[in-house]
Amino acid sequence: MRKIIDAHCHVYPDKIALKASGATSSFYDMPSLCDGRVDTLKEKAAAAGIGTCMIQSVATTPHQVSSINNFIARTVSENRCFIGLGTLHPDSGDLEGDIEELQELGLVGVKLHPDIQKFKIDDYRCLKIYELCEKKGIPILLHTGDSRFDYSNPNRLVNILEIYDKLTIIGAHFGGWSLWKQAAQMLHSFENFYVDSSSSLYALSKSEALEIISIYGTERILFGSDYPMWEPGEELRRFLALGLPEHDEKKILFENASRLFSLKI
Repeated sequence: MRKIIDAHCHVYPDKIALKASGATSSFYDMPSLCDGRVDTLKEKAAAAGIGTCMIQSVATTPHQVSSINNFIARTVSENRCFIGLGTLHPDSGDLEGDIEELQELGLVGVKLHPDIQKFKIDDYRCLKIYELCEKKGIPILLHTGDSRFDYSNPNRLVNILEIYDKLTIIGAHFGGWSLWKQAAQMLHSFENFYVDSSSSLYALSKSEALEIISIYGTERILFGSDYPMWEPGEELRRFLALGLPEHDEKKILFENASRLFSLKI
């Protein structure tokens, strides 16, 4: 049985799950296929044979950081199939304290979403986050790319990758949602940069997806569904339909995420 890590899943407390999922749908003008509930993700992942999901949520204001991180950590403690990423906000008055709490909670990395959190990747407000995460060896999963805005596009990420060359950054959506090919050409040469496959395969042809995978190299790609926007089983089927060799599938589906986040599963 193949080992699979879904490295990009958003979950919310049941009370707000539908509202939160709906807000994401509105932001991208696409319907979410799932409801954002923890139990739904467990059911969908199990049905697809996905053994581990990396769960996350995003703080839109600094005062949300601690409550979200505690929710993610609590959800992980109650569900052995989950690994947690924490959130940070560049306007926090105590980033060091936020990161310390995140680590004490057992969260293995940080998720940032510049477009929703409304900061530019290379904004001076964010530099402390990159500095601290680089120093502490904490990987950052970063939403990247959106042709509608100028927060997270490849030209801004280049500036950070050049300065923080010991910081592990995983660019969601093959490094640039809606800017896939441009992102691959601009970012593939940075050795500390990795990407995930989330919210991309629905829009790319098989040949386009294989070209982007070839540019980055299979040792630098993680599988991700972007639940609840997409259904994990369907995203897995889209990935497997690319027909990569088995040893490359293993890297993308399990080995790369396990290595980058030092997982023992």
